Parts: sequence; C-alpha cells; structure tokens
Amino acid sequence: MKANLALTLFLMLLAMPAAFGDDAAPSLLPNGDFERSGKDANWPDGWPRPAGVTWEQEDGNHFLRLRAEKPGQTVMVYLAVPMKGEHQALELSYRVRYADIKPGKQAWFDGRIMMNFKDEAKQVLKPGPAHPNFKGSSKGWVNRTQQIAVPQGAKVLEIMLTLFQTESGTLDFDDMRLVPVAAATKPSATAPATTSAPVAVKAAPSVPVVPANPALMPPVLRVDGNQLKTPDGKAAWLQGLAVASMEWTATGEHVLQSIPVAIDQWKANAIRLSVRDDFWFGRGKWQKDGGEAYRKLVDAAVDAAGSRKAYLVLDLHRFGAPMDEHVEFWKDAATRYKNHPAVLFELFNEAHGISWEVWRNGGDLTEKGKTGTDVNVAENKEKVTRSKSPGMQALVDAVRGTGAHNVVIAGGTDWGYDLSGVMRGYALEDKGGNGIMYSSHIYPWKKDWQAKALVAAEKYPLFIGEVGCPLERMSFIPPEQHEDPYTWAPDVLGLIQRYKLNWTAWCFHPKSAPMVISDWQYTATPYWGAFVKDALSGKQFELKKMR
Repeated sequence: MKANLALTLFLMLLAMPAAFGDDAAPSLLPNGDFERSGKDANWPDGWPRPAGVTWEQEDGNHFLRLRAEKPGQTVMVYLAVPMKGEHQALELSYRVRYADIKPGKQAWFDGRIMMNFKDEAKQVLKPGPAHPNFKGSSKGWVNRTQQIAVPQGAKVLEIMLTLFQTESGTLDFDDMRLVPVAAATKPSATAPATTSAPVAVKAAPSVPVVPANPALMPPVLRVDGNQLKTPDGKAAWLQGLAVASMEWTATGEHVLQSIPVAIDQWKANAIRLSVRDDFWFGRGKWQKDGGEAYRKLVDAAVDAAGSRKAYLVLDLHRFGAPMDEHVEFWKDAATRYKNHPAVLFELFNEAHGISWEVWRNGGDLTEKGKTGTDVNVAENKEKVTRSKSPGMQALVDAVRGTGAHNVVIAGGTDWGYDLSGVMRGYALEDKGGNGIMYSSHIYPWKKDWQAKALVAAEKYPLFIGEVGCPLERMSFIPPEQHEDPYTWAPDVLGLIQRYKLNWTAWCFHPKSAPMVISDWQYTATPYWGAFVKDALSGKQFELKKMR
C-alpha cells in the first residue's frame, strides 16, 4: 500500500462525495492506484505497457507517467472497460500532474483523456464523454472529477490516456477510479433508441425525473416576500456560475466536467444551464434521436448539481419574444423536472424589442405600440421569426399546468435587464406554485441599476442570472460605455453582496465573453474570474459607485 494512501483518500472523500462513502461502488478500472504488481514486478497489474509510458515511484507512491520523447509523437495508454445494461451514468475521478506540455501542429494536439462509447457492432455512440485536456504545467497534483452519461446500447467505454502529437511534455496519472452512479432518470420504455433513424420533430412525452438520491438533494425553495426560503424558514442565497454551450451545440462542451468543478472547487451553490427548445426536441441539424441524448445530458447535469446539494437553473436561452414553441418546451421540460428539489425554471433568456404589454400578455408584434425600446439594439443577431407572441404569462401557465411547483424565474425587457415594468403593473401571476423570482442581466454597458433592477428587489427575490465584464470592448458597445473591469467587477459584486442578490456569473466557458475562465483547466481570468472566485469563497467587496 502507498504511504500517503489514507491522506489521499481523505482528501478525495471531501472533494468527491458522490464517488466515496460507506456504500461506495467498486471501481471499474483495474488497480487504479497503480500499486499492485503481482504478475510483473516492474509493471502495475491490469495496465498495458506501451512505449513512452513508465511506472514511477515517489515517496512510496506509484503512478503512471507518459512522456513525449520527440515532437509529434503520440503516447497512449488504452483500456476497454465493459459496460453493463444497468450502467446509466459513471463518475471518473483521478489525480493528474503535467509539465511542459506544448501543443503540436494543431491546438488540440495536447495531453488529454480521450473516451468513446461503442456498441455491440463496435460503432462509436454519440454524444460521447467530454475529453479532459492538459496544456502547460500544473502546480503539483490536481484532483479531477467528471460525470459521464452512458448512452443506450453502450457495450464498452474506451479510455485513452494520451499525449497526442505534442511538441513536448510529461503527463502523470494516479488514483484513477471509474464508478457507476445513479442517473437522474431511467430511460422511458417509449423513448426512442439512439440509432440512425430520421430526424425526429416531436419527442416522446416526458415522464417526471426522480432524483437519483433524494437524501443528497438540496431543500426545496419557495418565494417568501423578496427572499427565497427553505421549508424550515431559512433564507437561501444562490451564488454560482453560468455553464454555457448547450445553447449552441446539442452535445454540450465539458458540461458534466464543469459542474463538479464549479461546485466543489469554486464553491458555487447554483448552476445556470443554458438550453434550447429545438435541441431539446431533437430538431437540430445533426440530431437523429428525437433529442433523447440532449435531454439525458440535461438530466445528468441536474443530478451532478443536485447530488452536491446545489441548485440548477434551467435557462431557456432564447432572445426577442416568447413563442408558441417555448410554451411547448415548458410543458415538456416542466413535466420532466416537476417538483424536483434542485431545479428552478428560467422561462426565457433575454426579451427585447417588445412592449411590457406584449412581454406579459403576448400580442401582435407588428401592431403599433407593441414594440419596445432597447438601450442597445444589437446585442444579439437572433431574430424574431413570427408576428405573434403568447407572452411570459403563458410560459408561467404552461409550467403550472403540469403540476410543477418549482420556483420560476422571469427576466425583464432590454435584453433581460429592465425590470421597471414589473413594478408598474406588469408583474406575472403565479397560481399554485412556489413563486416567481425576477431576473436581470447586468453588464458594464447597463446603466441605472436602481431604477432598472434594484427597484424590483424591494418586493421580489432578484436573480442576476448573467453578470460580467469583458476585458476588451465588445463590438456593439460605444467606447464611452466600456468600463475598466478592474474597477467595475468589485463594484458590481459589492452591489450583489450588499443586497444579497442571487447571481450566476457569465461565463464558465473559456470562449463565451465575458469569460470567468481562460481554459479547460479552469484558470480564472484575472479581470473577472478571479473576482468571481473570491466572491464565491466569501470575500467581501465594497460598493464604491452605483451605476
């Protein structure tokens, strides 16, 4: 046994509650701590011995090392892990250390763990797991955890520890575990299989998702005055991160890797997950399963957050005005997550270009007086394609019509920023639910915080669902509206903390500005992410200047 095994397991127990415990499942990986060497005294049992890979030891602790001896070389350790029918989701955990990994001719020629599910015919199944990648050098050993949804028909999971055609570098692995975990939902008997069938335009009806382990879930939330409260009357304060990508790709990017990092390492207690109705129903260009894989990925994200006692805000990431297909989405999605303790419903991302009357009650978008005035008219290029909107109240009614009591979130006009109309008679009605929380998106080009956002916080809980400051001026922002993020960030966080506003920072993705992270090693950007990470860890900021 390794000398520091007890300490290692204790630290991993704290970091990864889903993988360990009194009833922890055995790992599907053989000899993942690389200590047993009964068959060959010079190599760990159960692992292949390819060129470029060595079995190392430090202070009595063994691990595998991959080393690129020359530029363009691929060094790989390959394992094929059999899958059983009852495997619905997996959790991969490991320690990794890397040094001087310089990418090769392409940006993705780096260190990584490549993974593929294959069916009985040895065909690769989609969507596959996210591939953790490693560049540069780490500061010693780093603990990583990733949850993986198992697609229907999977017979094997291929795992490849790889230095893929890098210029240089070493990559060390230790304490690898792959354990089955409960999926957020069991496949419906009527759900379509993941095959090459024609693109579906209507998904099988949803069935309610039951939490994988209700004992691990956070308490149900309800609106009480201008606060969120738990059943025992305690005030809840949601603070977290927006996890993007499922609004632009039906397979997501690092979603199930990012959520555990956000909660376990960044101390978030809320995740805002952006989704699209067309991907949900399998209407995306490359979807051929009626959206089943997409919905299962959302299921897994819900469980990844909920099993860590955090909340997930399901954000319908659309722009302009609510449409009939959004009513359809909420009837289905609300049925699926009906009364799930960890899930809140954000009805519509950013309304713009409509009057408050249309925002609330719907109407003809071409009729005089039904359009709105936005401060910035070019924030997004997504266009409204039809002339009539059912309005936000119809989305609330669609949710409540399913019997779902979950807290719903409604953003205002002017790209989700302006909530002044809520206080002028356009508040939504909630019949039979746990209440409505209003949302505002605050960026440096949004002015008059008091009149446009804080005014609603006097009566209702407020959710700052998007907030952030880019380093460079965004193209649609006049120069005079761009602010130095190093002075704006502490002020907006001071505002949030002074009024205890619920919030999720945009964005926990390295390519969606304003970025909280700069890479998939989750390195905080100095101009925004570093402030966010400090705030989530409890650092207090002073509000020096209102905007």
